Amino acid sequence: MSKFFRSLARCGAAAVLCSAVSAYAQPLEKFTFALNWFAVGDHAAYWVALDKGYFKDAGLDVTLENSKGSGDSIAKVDTGRADAGLADAVAVLGAQARGARVKMIGMVFDKTPLNFFSRKDMPITKPKDLEGKNIGAPPGDGQRQAWPAFAKLHKIDESKVTWVNIEPSAKIAALAEKRVDAVGDYTTGLPFYEKAMGKGNAVMMPWADTGFDLYSMSIMAGDKTMKDRPKVLKAFMEAAYKGWRDVMKDPKEALAIFKKRVPEIDLAIIEPNMMLGLDLMRTQTYADKGIGWIDDKKMCESVDIVNTYMGLPRKLDCKAVYTTEFLTKVAMPLPVK
Repeated sequence: MSKFFRSLARCGAAAVLCSAVSAYAQPLEKFTFALNWFAVGDHAAYWVALDKGYFKDAGLDVTLENSKGSGDSIAKVDTGRADAGLADAVAVLGAQARGARVKMIGMVFDKTPLNFFSRKDMPITKPKDLEGKNIGAPPGDGQRQAWPAFAKLHKIDESKVTWVNIEPSAKIAALAEKRVDAVGDYTTGLPFYEKAMGKGNAVMMPWADTGFDLYSMSIMAGDKTMKDRPKVLKAFMEAAYKGWRDVMKDPKEALAIFKKRVPEIDLAIIEPNMMLGLDLMRTQTYADKGIGWIDDKKMCESVDIVNTYMGLPRKLDCKAVYTTEFLTKVAMPLPVK
């Protein structure tokens, strides 16, 4: 016997009908989620969660909003224009040190994708190669926010490096057309660069390979949302990570949904872009703790790097920059890499 008919037998048709009408009349909670960029493979999970009704089932009416880098998405969350958002962890830490009222509440990538792209005809393969070069990125870009720490760690003379302000969508063209010597962009962006420059012509310098391996893409929320809407925030997080679970379980289905929801994406690029991101998530930590888990030791190591090298206005306490109270354990499909 269904739940409805059991209730009908206990309470009577009129009472159950009124209860059902009341339940369906409950308005969905509006929730704005600030993406860190234009639509890329890193965002597929949120469109999957939207399409499959995970947000709606959680009582949420979710709006996904593009941003121009981590600095932009953090500003939206800090000022209440968004309830939560995506941002690089280093950018979040920098913003916290400057007074932003945001906190990391979950991770996306367990491994860092921070990276510099350059051209094969002028390859940048080690940090000191950046001296005498210009690097393109928006002011709010995660790599640009983390640059002071990266430069100090590798003893790079910052006066010999020029940053060029460019729009997020202009990174690839700026590098391919030799308007800049390098751009800061995630390793997951490789397919976009190879399409524009030809396979083998885009050179990567992953920061992790240079000893700069720290937390990167995170989900963050504002103090007001955490304080005033904790149940809503937890419901959003569970639904979002269900989306990631489904992407990992069936990437082809996820790509079909993504294309349906965001028709302008080029699947020939988005598919390898998304798969590179999944490689950063298939870790033993996520298998053991659930997708998005924040490891205390790794977070404290990340904060220590930032405190030591980034020249922040104040030192950060690693216990105060994040919380796992809004996470529920969403199991990761095997295999683990």
